[in-house]
Amino acid sequence: MGIIKRPALTEKSQAMQEKGKYVFVVDNDANKIEIAKEVKKMYGVNVTDVATLRQIGKKKSRSTRTKITTGRTSTFKKAIVTVAAGEVIDFYQGI
Repeated sequence: MGIIKRPALTEKSQAMQEKGKYVFVVDNDANKIEIAKEVKKMYGVNVTDVATLRQIGKKKSRSTRTKITTGRTSTFKKAIVTVAAGEVIDFYQGI
């Protein structure tokens, strides 16, 4: 699997798409240069800026019949990619 795992399709990321910014879940070890090259190769758009952030896993707990089980969700990395003016990425073209 490549550097880009999947696009993050949330309400906030959908609103950012109108401004030419797209959000992807990426590999934890990926850097901005690798992410920009991968987006250009996959979608054929010119990337002007890449911002990255690590989403730290949250603590979760649930109760069963006998005890309370606690754990953490996975930590992952997100990239906010800004494309050149006038260019768009269509995530739904193959559907």
